[in-house]
Amino acid sequence: MDTSSMLGILMGTILLLVGMILEGDLRIFWSFSSILIVFGGTFASVMINFSMDQVRSVFSLVRIAFSSKAAGRSQEIISTLVNFAEVSRREGLLSLEERAQTVDEPFLQKGIQLVVDGTDPELVRSILEIELVSIEERHRIGHRMFDQMGAWAPAYGMIGTLIGLIVMLSELDNPDLIGSGMAVALITTFYGSVASNLIFLPIAGKLRIKTEEEILMKQIMIEGILSIQAGENPRIVEEKLKSFFPANQLAQPGRSEVEAGAEGVTVRA
Repeated sequence: MDTSSMLGILMGTILLLVGMILEGDLRIFWSFSSILIVFGGTFASVMINFSMDQVRSVFSLVRIAFSSKAAGRSQEIISTLVNFAEVSRREGLLSLEERAQTVDEPFLQKGIQLVVDGTDPELVRSILEIELVSIEERHRIGHRMFDQMGAWAPAYGMIGTLIGLIVMLSELDNPDLIGSGMAVALITTFYGSVASNLIFLPIAGKLRIKTEEEILMKQIMIEGILSIQAGENPRIVEEKLKSFFPANQLAQPGRSEVEAGAEGVTVRA
Protein backbone atom coordinates (compact mmCIF):
# COMPACT_ATOMS: atom_id res chain seq x y z
CA MET A 1 0.00 0.00 0.00
CA ASP A 2 1.08 3.58 -0.69
CA THR A 3 1.85 4.90 2.81
CA SER A 4 1.60 8.54 1.78
CA SER A 5 -1.93 8.16 0.36
CA MET A 6 -3.20 6.17 3.33
CA LEU A 7 -1.73 8.64 5.83
CA GLY A 8 -3.22 11.55 3.89
CA ILE A 9 -6.74 10.11 3.92
CA LEU A 10 -6.41 9.04 7.57
CA MET A 11 -5.10 12.46 8.60
CA GLY A 12 -7.80 14.30 6.66
CA THR A 13 -10.56 12.11 8.12
CA ILE A 14 -9.28 12.45 11.69
CA LEU A 15 -8.93 16.22 11.45
CA LEU A 16 -12.45 16.54 10.02
CA LEU A 17 -13.87 14.34 12.78
CA VAL A 18 -12.03 16.26 15.49
CA GLY A 19 -13.28 19.54 14.04
CA MET A 20 -16.86 18.24 14.00
CA ILE A 21 -16.60 16.87 17.54
CA LEU A 22 -15.31 20.22 18.81
CA GLU A 23 -18.38 21.89 17.33
CA GLY A 24 -20.94 19.48 18.80
CA ASP A 25 -22.45 16.01 18.58
CA LEU A 26 -21.23 13.96 15.60
CA ARG A 27 -24.78 12.76 15.01
CA ILE A 28 -25.84 16.15 13.72
CA PHE A 29 -23.48 15.64 10.75
CA TRP A 30 -25.12 12.37 9.75
CA SER A 31 -27.71 12.29 6.97
CA PHE A 32 -28.43 9.12 5.01
CA SER A 33 -30.46 11.05 2.45
CA SER A 34 -27.45 13.31 1.82
CA ILE A 35 -25.22 10.25 1.23
CA LEU A 36 -27.74 8.89 -1.26
CA ILE A 37 -27.91 12.21 -3.12
CA VAL A 38 -24.14 12.82 -3.32
CA PHE A 39 -22.71 9.34 -3.84
CA GLY A 40 -25.74 7.86 -5.60
CA GLY A 41 -25.96 10.81 -7.96
CA THR A 42 -22.21 10.85 -8.63
CA PHE A 43 -22.02 7.16 -9.52
CA ALA A 44 -25.19 7.44 -11.62
CA SER A 45 -23.49 10.18 -13.65
CA VAL A 46 -20.39 8.01 -14.01
CA MET A 47 -22.52 5.20 -15.43
CA ILE A 48 -24.20 7.59 -17.86
CA ASN A 49 -20.95 9.17 -19.02
CA PHE A 50 -18.74 6.07 -19.29
CA SER A 51 -19.15 2.57 -20.67
CA MET A 52 -19.91 -0.35 -18.35
CA ASP A 53 -16.41 -1.79 -18.83
CA GLN A 54 -14.91 1.54 -17.80
CA VAL A 55 -17.22 1.77 -14.78
CA ARG A 56 -16.17 -1.73 -13.69
CA SER A 57 -12.55 -0.57 -13.68
CA VAL A 58 -13.19 1.97 -10.88
CA PHE A 59 -12.22 -0.40 -8.07
CA SER A 60 -9.11 -1.64 -9.87
CA LEU A 61 -8.11 2.00 -10.45
CA VAL A 62 -8.48 2.72 -6.73
CA ARG A 63 -6.29 -0.31 -6.01
CA ILE A 64 -3.65 0.99 -8.45
CA ALA A 65 -3.77 4.48 -6.90
CA PHE A 66 -3.02 3.09 -3.44
CA SER A 67 -0.46 0.55 -4.63
CA SER A 68 3.24 1.08 -3.99
CA LYS A 69 4.25 -1.44 -6.67
CA ALA A 70 5.99 1.12 -8.91
CA ALA A 71 8.17 2.42 -6.11
CA GLY A 72 11.83 1.53 -6.61
CA ARG A 73 11.29 -0.13 -10.00
CA SER A 74 13.68 2.19 -11.82
CA GLN A 75 16.77 0.45 -10.47
CA GLU A 76 15.23 -2.96 -11.12
CA ILE A 77 14.43 -2.16 -14.75
CA ILE A 78 17.86 -0.66 -15.42
CA SER A 79 19.56 -3.64 -13.79
CA THR A 80 17.57 -6.03 -15.96
CA LEU A 81 18.37 -4.16 -19.19
CA VAL A 82 22.08 -3.86 -18.38
CA ASN A 83 22.17 -7.56 -17.57
CA PHE A 84 20.52 -8.29 -20.94
CA ALA A 85 23.11 -6.08 -22.66
CA GLU A 86 25.90 -8.13 -21.07
CA VAL A 87 24.31 -11.43 -22.07
CA SER A 88 23.70 -10.17 -25.61
CA ARG A 89 27.33 -9.15 -26.11
CA ARG A 90 28.58 -12.40 -24.65
CA GLU A 91 26.12 -14.90 -26.16
CA GLY A 92 24.31 -13.04 -28.94
CA LEU A 93 20.80 -11.56 -29.31
CA LEU A 94 19.14 -14.97 -29.71
CA SER A 95 20.14 -15.86 -26.16
CA LEU A 96 17.76 -13.18 -24.86
CA GLU A 97 14.59 -14.84 -26.16
CA GLU A 98 14.30 -17.36 -23.34
CA ARG A 99 15.54 -14.96 -20.67
CA ALA A 100 12.97 -12.33 -21.63
CA GLN A 101 10.15 -14.78 -20.95
CA THR A 102 11.16 -14.91 -17.26
CA VAL A 103 10.66 -11.16 -16.83
CA ASP A 104 7.29 -10.10 -15.46
CA GLU A 105 6.94 -7.19 -17.88
CA PRO A 106 5.02 -7.82 -21.15
CA PHE A 107 6.23 -4.56 -22.73
CA LEU A 108 9.87 -5.54 -22.26
CA GLN A 109 9.17 -9.07 -23.48
CA LYS A 110 7.59 -7.70 -26.66
CA GLY A 111 10.51 -5.37 -27.33
CA ILE A 112 13.13 -8.08 -26.83
CA GLN A 113 11.16 -10.47 -29.07
CA LEU A 114 11.10 -7.85 -31.84
CA VAL A 115 14.86 -7.44 -31.53
CA VAL A 116 15.46 -11.20 -31.52
CA ASP A 117 13.30 -11.50 -34.66
CA GLY A 118 15.63 -9.07 -36.45
CA THR A 119 13.14 -6.19 -36.77
CA ASP A 120 14.57 -2.90 -38.02
CA PRO A 121 15.45 -0.56 -35.09
CA GLU A 122 13.24 2.26 -36.36
CA LEU A 123 10.32 -0.14 -36.68
CA VAL A 124 10.97 -1.48 -33.17
CA ARG A 125 10.85 2.07 -31.80
CA SER A 126 7.70 2.88 -33.80
CA ILE A 127 5.84 -0.25 -32.62
CA LEU A 128 6.74 0.29 -28.97
CA GLU A 129 5.93 4.01 -29.03
CA ILE A 130 2.51 3.31 -30.58
CA GLU A 131 1.81 0.89 -27.73
CA LEU A 132 3.03 3.53 -25.29
CA VAL A 133 0.50 6.04 -26.66
CA SER A 134 -2.24 3.41 -26.39
CA ILE A 135 -1.36 2.72 -22.74
CA GLU A 136 -1.36 6.44 -21.96
CA GLU A 137 -4.78 6.90 -23.55
CA ARG A 138 -6.28 4.01 -21.56
CA HIS A 139 -4.91 5.49 -18.37
CA ARG A 140 -6.25 8.92 -19.27
CA ILE A 141 -9.79 7.52 -19.18
CA GLY A 142 -9.24 6.57 -15.54
CA HIS A 143 -7.94 10.05 -14.69
CA ARG A 144 -10.92 11.62 -16.45
CA MET A 145 -13.36 9.39 -14.57
CA PHE A 146 -12.14 10.51 -11.15
CA ASP A 147 -11.81 14.14 -12.27
CA GLN A 148 -15.45 14.02 -13.32
CA MET A 149 -16.46 12.44 -10.03
CA GLY A 150 -14.61 15.25 -8.26
CA ALA A 151 -16.65 17.78 -10.25
CA TRP A 152 -19.99 15.98 -9.92
CA ALA A 153 -19.89 15.37 -6.14
CA PRO A 154 -20.08 19.10 -5.19
CA ALA A 155 -22.71 19.59 -7.91
CA TYR A 156 -24.90 16.91 -6.33
CA GLY A 157 -24.17 18.57 -3.00
CA MET A 158 -25.76 21.71 -4.42
CA ILE A 159 -28.70 19.67 -5.71
CA GLY A 160 -29.16 18.34 -2.18
CA THR A 161 -29.04 21.91 -0.91
CA LEU A 162 -31.84 22.85 -3.31
CA ILE A 163 -33.89 19.84 -2.21
CA GLY A 164 -33.45 20.86 1.42
CA LEU A 165 -34.44 24.43 0.70
CA ILE A 166 -37.53 23.30 -1.21
CA VAL A 167 -38.57 21.14 1.76
CA MET A 168 -37.90 24.00 4.15
CA LEU A 169 -39.83 26.60 2.16
CA SER A 170 -42.77 24.29 1.54
CA GLU A 171 -43.25 23.79 5.28
CA LEU A 172 -42.79 27.26 6.68
CA ASP A 173 -45.73 26.66 9.00
CA ASN A 174 -44.00 23.56 10.52
CA PRO A 175 -40.82 24.51 12.47
CA ASP A 176 -39.69 20.86 12.80
CA LEU A 177 -39.54 20.33 9.04
CA ILE A 178 -37.81 23.66 8.52
CA GLY A 179 -34.94 22.44 10.70
CA SER A 180 -34.61 19.06 8.95
CA GLY A 181 -34.78 20.71 5.53
CA MET A 182 -31.97 23.11 6.42
CA ALA A 183 -29.90 20.21 7.79
CA VAL A 184 -30.20 18.28 4.51
CA ALA A 185 -29.36 21.45 2.58
CA LEU A 186 -26.11 22.09 4.45
CA ILE A 187 -24.96 18.51 5.12
CA THR A 188 -25.33 17.47 1.47
CA THR A 189 -23.08 20.33 0.37
CA PHE A 190 -20.61 19.30 3.07
CA TYR A 191 -20.57 15.66 1.90
CA GLY A 192 -20.09 16.69 -1.72
CA SER A 193 -17.13 18.95 -0.90
CA VAL A 194 -15.44 16.34 1.30
CA ALA A 195 -15.92 13.53 -1.24
CA SER A 196 -14.49 15.70 -4.01
CA ASN A 197 -11.46 17.12 -2.19
CA LEU A 198 -10.52 14.20 0.06
CA ILE A 199 -11.30 11.24 -2.20
CA PHE A 200 -12.02 11.76 -5.91
CA LEU A 201 -9.62 14.56 -6.94
CA PRO A 202 -6.65 13.19 -4.93
CA ILE A 203 -7.16 9.76 -6.51
CA ALA A 204 -7.20 11.37 -9.97
CA GLY A 205 -3.95 13.14 -9.15
CA LYS A 206 -2.36 9.97 -7.82
CA LEU A 207 -3.35 8.06 -10.97
CA ARG A 208 -1.67 10.75 -13.09
CA ILE A 209 1.55 10.33 -11.12
CA LYS A 210 1.35 6.54 -11.52
CA THR A 211 0.85 6.95 -15.28
CA GLU A 212 3.84 9.28 -15.56
CA GLU A 213 5.97 6.76 -13.65
CA GLU A 214 4.86 3.90 -15.89
CA ILE A 215 5.40 5.86 -19.11
CA LEU A 216 8.90 6.80 -17.93
CA MET A 217 9.67 3.14 -17.15
CA LYS A 218 8.56 2.12 -20.62
CA GLN A 219 10.57 4.90 -22.27
CA ILE A 220 13.61 3.56 -20.42
CA MET A 221 12.79 0.09 -21.71
CA ILE A 222 12.60 1.37 -25.30
CA GLU A 223 16.00 3.06 -25.04
CA GLY A 224 17.51 0.01 -23.35
CA ILE A 225 16.10 -2.39 -25.94
CA LEU A 226 17.41 -0.28 -28.83
CA SER A 227 20.83 0.03 -27.15
CA ILE A 228 20.97 -3.75 -26.77
CA GLN A 229 20.02 -4.18 -30.42
CA ALA A 230 22.80 -1.75 -31.40
CA GLY A 231 25.29 -3.83 -29.40
CA GLU A 232 26.33 -0.97 -27.12
CA ASN A 233 28.68 -1.55 -24.20
CA PRO A 234 26.74 -2.45 -21.01
CA ARG A 235 28.45 0.42 -19.18
CA ILE A 236 27.22 2.87 -21.82
CA VAL A 237 23.73 1.35 -21.61
CA GLU A 238 23.80 1.77 -17.85
CA GLU A 239 24.87 5.42 -17.97
CA LYS A 240 22.34 6.22 -20.70
CA LEU A 241 19.45 4.74 -18.71
CA LYS A 242 20.55 6.25 -15.42
CA SER A 243 20.51 9.70 -17.05
CA PHE A 244 16.68 9.55 -17.00
CA PHE A 245 16.78 10.09 -13.21
CA PRO A 246 18.34 12.44 -10.67
CA ALA A 247 21.51 10.89 -9.21
CA ASN A 248 20.00 10.49 -5.73
CA GLN A 249 17.04 8.47 -7.03
CA LEU A 250 19.03 5.41 -8.08
CA ALA A 251 21.37 2.90 -6.49
CA GLN A 252 23.82 3.71 -3.74
CA PRO A 253 27.16 5.19 -4.90
CA GLY A 254 29.97 2.83 -5.79
CA ARG A 255 27.76 -0.05 -6.88
CA SER A 256 27.02 -0.15 -10.56
CA GLU A 257 23.91 -1.57 -12.16
CA VAL A 258 26.09 -4.10 -13.96
CA GLU A 259 27.19 -5.55 -10.63
CA ALA A 260 23.57 -5.80 -9.55
CA GLY A 261 22.39 -6.98 -12.97
CA ALA A 262 21.18 -10.47 -12.20
CA GLU A 263 19.32 -9.26 -9.09
CA GLY A 264 17.09 -7.01 -11.15
CA VAL A 265 15.33 -9.75 -13.08
CA THR A 266 11.84 -10.35 -11.74
CA VAL A 267 10.80 -13.94 -12.33
CA ARG A 268 7.21 -15.11 -12.32
CA ALA A 269 6.18 -17.36 -9.49
